[in-house]
Amino acid sequence: MHSLNNGKFSFSNDTVKQDLQILIQALDSSISGIILTDNQQPDNPIIYCNRAFERITGYQRQEIIGHNCRFLQKEDRNQKERFMLSQAVKDGAECVVEMRNYQKNGTLFWNELYMSPIKDEHGNVLFFIGVQNDITRRKKAEQELLHQQDIMESQIRERTKSLKDSEDYLSSIVQTVRESLVVLNPDFKVLSVNDHFLKTFKVSREETEGKLLYELGNGQWDIPKLKELLENILPTNNPVEEFEVEHDFPHIGKKLMLLNAHRIELEGQYKDRILIAIEDITDRREIERRKDDFLSIASHELKTPLTTIKGYVQMMQRLLPANASDKYKDILRKTGIYVERLNNLIAELLDMSRIQTGNIELHKETFDFDSAVKEAVENIQSATKTHQINLQGSATNSYTGDESHIVQVINNLLSNAIKYAPESGEVLVYLSRVSNFLKVSVSDKGMGIKMEDQKKIFERFYRVGEIQQRFPGMGIGLYVCDQIIKNHGGTLWVESEPGRGATFNFTLPLDERTSDEQ
Repeated sequence: MHSLNNGKFSFSNDTVKQDLQILIQALDSSISGIILTDNQQPDNPIIYCNRAFERITGYQRQEIIGHNCRFLQKEDRNQKERFMLSQAVKDGAECVVEMRNYQKNGTLFWNELYMSPIKDEHGNVLFFIGVQNDITRRKKAEQELLHQQDIMESQIRERTKSLKDSEDYLSSIVQTVRESLVVLNPDFKVLSVNDHFLKTFKVSREETEGKLLYELGNGQWDIPKLKELLENILPTNNPVEEFEVEHDFPHIGKKLMLLNAHRIELEGQYKDRILIAIEDITDRREIERRKDDFLSIASHELKTPLTTIKGYVQMMQRLLPANASDKYKDILRKTGIYVERLNNLIAELLDMSRIQTGNIELHKETFDFDSAVKEAVENIQSATKTHQINLQGSATNSYTGDESHIVQVINNLLSNAIKYAPESGEVLVYLSRVSNFLKVSVSDKGMGIKMEDQKKIFERFYRVGEIQQRFPGMGIGLYVCDQIIKNHGGTLWVESEPGRGATFNFTLPLDERTSDEQ
């Protein structure tokens, strides 16, 4: 008997255990990315990855464990190689493919994947092992060889001419953009700026163009975070998006800026330029702060009278006269339901406020995780007559965390699964343990979520358009859930296709290993 725990196998035989430790060390020393998936669990999740796999993909181990390998293809899911892999898994067969994958930062890389099944003595497939190599350079070389030199030169000439013809047109567009735009050469000298930059930072074109960016305004732009962006981040990660820089300018005051930077490499006279778009979000952030303050104060002020109302309603239900009419009982019952809904909404607003201010508190204690989930499922099941909630699998009977917050996440995911799939009648909750993580999956058969919306549904106040029309809400539940899971060191994500339902998954670490040890 053996198991995989913390990325290491454990055996009863010490010699075998020592040999396996050496094997794991060898796998971590490999320059090839290596993963192990569990074919005995639904969706064949990853249960082990070596360090090379983390380096090649740009993801950390806690972002990999529990996922299916398909997450590396992101939105590029129509590759025929994906269907070849799927068929190989179904047949329990070996497979070799070359396919496009994407790093965490979105960078494309070509992956040469060797996948083989691991079977028991009866021929049953228990695991799959995958070995991947980054062949991006080879692919690029192959593609470049397909182009003849004269065709490339012709394209360069045409592109250069097109750029020159469009210079005046593009310049007029740049001047109308309501963001500050700066163009730099490789030495960070200002080549041009638009009128919005001059107006926002109260400088003239003569004081700006041709000058070193850091020396503008007698050194006002000598900003450490700006240097970090241009000299450390941009050369290795092109482009850089939504990079926050806060700086107190002596003449115009404190500014909070959102920077987007691109390194442009074009043939001809425009070779190697740096384009920086600067959005002044000082006022917007202040408005958001005031809104958060208002929500916090309003939630606190509403909490006290609502608690009193809830108490009165409960008292009225206990002291209900025996001869009370059915209509009176129904009104009292509905009042209790709506008061509870309002109480939950205010609780979410308070949680969101604490998260925004960094005051959310976790009261971690060891508890029976499986039992807590089972109890949460039973409570939700008792409150709904339209759906059957099926609980399968097990994770652990001993987890250290904030039980009330974890149960809050379970309740929210279950309520959403019921709310957004009113006609399906079934919700599946699956508990499992993958390596040193527990995993919870909540699946419905509802309307599903578009890919572009999946990236935003964990943002505060975000609501999908068609969902907002059918199911009103504030869009803070999933944001709070995501923050709770992150505060426990885990990850929360969704997998869905329109019309095919959605599965919300989260993983939580079962030990306190640091990121350096992973």
